[in-house]
Amino acid sequence: MSFLTRCLDSARSPFTLLGAIRTATKRAGGTVHNHGGSPGKRLGVKKFSDQYVIPGNIIVRQRGTLFHPGQHVKMGRDHTIYATIPGFVRFYKEKWMMGERRFVGVVLDRGDVLPRDQASRGRSRYCGLVDRTRPDHETQPI
Repeated sequence: MSFLTRCLDSARSPFTLLGAIRTATKRAGGTVHNHGGSPGKRLGVKKFSDQYVIPGNIIVRQRGTLFHPGQHVKMGRDHTIYATIPGFVRFYKEKWMMGERRFVGVVLDRGDVLPRDQASRGRSRYCGLVDRTRPDHETQPI
C-alpha cells in the first residue's frame, strides 16, 4: 500500500482526530430496582389451633384484618391478635354479609369448639380464681 492511500484512508476515518478509542472490556450491568430493601416483618400465625396460650401471647401478626378477634382475644393497634386468658387457640369461620370471616378465639378447655352455642351452654366466663397458667390446671385453687 502506498503512502498516499494510507493517508487518504486515515483522513476518511473520524477517529484520527480524536486519537485512540477505548472500548469496554465488560458489558454494562444495568440498574436494579427494589434491590436490598428492608428486612421481613415476621408476620403470620404464631400459635396454631389447639396450642396452649397464656394471657398476652401473640396468636397472629398481620397487616389488616385477615383474622378477626373472637372470644377471649383482643386486637392491638397494628392488628396483632393476642390472648387475654389462658386456654387453647381455636380458628373458625362465620358467615358475614355476603361471604365468610375468619375468627380466632381462645377456649378454656381443650375439647370446646367455637363459635360457642350460647343458647344451650351459656356464655364462657373467666374469673381468674383458678390457676390456669399451666396446661395441667385440673381444679387447683390458688
